Amino acid sequence: MPRSARPLELTAELIVAAFPKWPADDHAAMPLLDDTALAPLIDQAFAPVVDGEPVWVFGYGALLWKPDFPFSEQRHALLRGWHRRFCLWQWRFRGTRETPSLMLGLDRGGACHGLAFRIEPPAVRAKLEPMVSRELRGDGYRPRWFALETDEGPLTALGFVINHASPRYAGRLPDDVVASYIASACGHLGPSADYLRETAARCQALGIEDRMLMRVQALVAQKLCPPR
Repeated sequence: MPRSARPLELTAELIVAAFPKWPADDHAAMPLLDDTALAPLIDQAFAPVVDGEPVWVFGYGALLWKPDFPFSEQRHALLRGWHRRFCLWQWRFRGTRETPSLMLGLDRGGACHGLAFRIEPPAVRAKLEPMVSRELRGDGYRPRWFALETDEGPLTALGFVINHASPRYAGRLPDDVVASYIASACGHLGPSADYLRETAARCQALGIEDRMLMRVQALVAQKLCPPR
């Protein structure tokens, strides 16, 4: 952990106390793409993949702490031209229609530090398709291949950027507004604040300094603190 790192104000204890009970799943809360609409997006994601060659995947949010595919190597990676931002509405999973959540997406401008994961052949597509399908089915992201910088040299990786044409795109909201939504949201998969805490903690552990994450987690902690 870098010398400048400090303990997160947003703790698991605060989150558990604020959300002792999670709501039931509401399948109708958020439209999902059917298989017909999803198929061309998945094909687009895998179009550059060459049989018999490894594939790299760029993670900047939940994939940092929960990569759900087999990988042989991970590297710290820098993506230029895109930045990490809470800009995706979530009306299910970690939020509801009454208390929507905000999830991370890659939006234009700046730069983003994350991890590049190497997936080995054979059957690269079979190993990655469940994750790719999950990321694209909500129509909030679009697949994109990135040029990344790593200490071991440049590489090309599959990632996902925000879909500006989606009704789920929230735009550029002030940190306090983002924190208010995250502090109030919980879906059947758990509180939105837990997603934030896990991402911020993993970035700290990796030595990734993300001032936005640190500001928002501190604001959410303040909102979840019980009055004295």
